[in-house]
This record gives sequence, C-alpha cells and structure tokens, in this order.
Amino acid sequence: MADAVGEMYSSAADDAVLVWNRVPVRLSYGHDLAVLLDDLVPLLEDIRRPGFSAAEVFWGSDTFSAEWVIVREGDSLRIRARWHSILGGYESLLAERGDVVLPAGEFTGEWAKILRRIATDIEAERVKLEDDDLFRRAKALLAA
Repeated sequence: MADAVGEMYSSAADDAVLVWNRVPVRLSYGHDLAVLLDDLVPLLEDIRRPGFSAAEVFWGSDTFSAEWVIVREGDSLRIRARWHSILGGYESLLAERGDVVLPAGEFTGEWAKILRRIATDIEAERVKLEDDDLFRRAKALLAA
C-alpha cells in the first residue's frame, strides 16, 4: 500500500497538517504518509482496543522522523515525542512544546480522515495492490 500511495500522490499534492501544541507540521501524502502507513494502521487498531494502555511508534520518513510514546490516561492519550528530523528543521521548537494530551477518539478520528482520503483515492484510481492486507485493515478501521 505504501508504494501505491507514494506513486499515486505527486510531490506537488496537498499535504496533511499535524498540529503539535499549536505548531503545524506538514506531512506529504506521497512521501511521509506513504512511509507512515505501515505503522499508522496497526497503531490505530491498538488504540481502539478496549485494553489499550500504551504503545511506542517510530515514524521513519526522512522529513518526518520521530519516536512517539503513547499512553492512555482515562479517555485521553498522552503523546511524548522525541523529534529527529522534521521538514523545516524545527525539532527543538516541537520538543519545547512538550507532550500532547487529547481525547483518544479525536486522535483516531483525525488520522481516520487521512486514511479515508487515501482509501478513497486508491479506489477511485483503481489501484491494484500487490498485498492488500493493510488496505483491508484500513478500510475496516474506517467502517468501525
């Protein structure tokens, strides 16, 4: 699915914007999000499970590289990030802003918007996926 997304969106395509404590972070669909998908779908599946308590994820794009530790606190998630490489070079600003705490439903809902766009575009373009497991799992998340 990552290869298809990387090919489907040109470098001039719209970017998604992640807002970290009022700091906007651009994520390109064709580069960053294509790389993040392999970790994003399993992360969202985990967070939606009733027994979810914590997870660690490494976002490995060269223009969005960070380690996140995500911990459930009641109905919310606390995300502690270690920023490695961000387009624009403002990792220190993001680090200064500290942890993000937000409702778990808001976190999964915002990422679902991105997954929905990608899934819709894959279907509209009739992209043939060599391995459609991640795509089927993303669609199941969107249907839930």
